[in-house]
Amino acid sequence: MNEITYHREGDYLIPDLIAPPAPKIGVWGMRRKRYLQQYHDGIYTGMLLSGKLNAHLEEIDRTAEDMFFQTGVTERLKAENQLEWVRQMNAIRVQAEEAVFHDLTDT
Repeated sequence: MNEITYHREGDYLIPDLIAPPAPKIGVWGMRRKRYLQQYHDGIYTGMLLSGKLNAHLEEIDRTAEDMFFQTGVTERLKAENQLEWVRQMNAIRVQAEEAVFHDLTDT
């Protein structure tokens, strides 16, 4: 167990607590969080109280980003044909949003 240190302020001992750094949760993690809060409050509360929620949301974000970028549209295509690159990126974005929403918002 971690030892807690204290400092004295007047007649009181105040614990020297440091909050962990805030996780970087993107759009997909936030959508998952909102989904859990609305439809699976028990799971959300359990993960929050056990300290597993942020790691779960970060994993959802990583998975969603991996799914989005797996298609392999390259920088070479972007340099050679920007309009085609934009068209493919827009199509990928729509497909990824649909897939991620259905795959990751359902428990």
